[in-house]
Amino acid sequence: MEKYTIRLYVLGDTPVARRAIENLRAICADPEVGAHYQAEVVNLLERPQLAEDERIVATPMLVKHLPPPMRRIIGDLSDREKVLIGLDIHPPPPEED
Repeated sequence: MEKYTIRLYVLGDTPVARRAIENLRAICADPEVGAHYQAEVVNLLERPQLAEDERIVATPMLVKHLPPPMRRIIGDLSDREKVLIGLDIHPPPPEED
């Protein structure tokens, strides 16, 4: 299975940003899906040019860059299933005996 390259854009250290980071960590910590992620958190206060370069219109925003197509999810990522479906990320199927 190929690696997914995802980036979470946040604006500062707000409660919503912290919740999105925690939810992303929980998704990536899942042994069934986490091994397939290369995740990065970007604080746009520290790297403001990325907001324009990446066309970030709201935060927090999770962007799947690879594999194509690019997908975007806005919000705190609290609904894990919607996040996985929205980014077209699926855990590997269970192994058969």
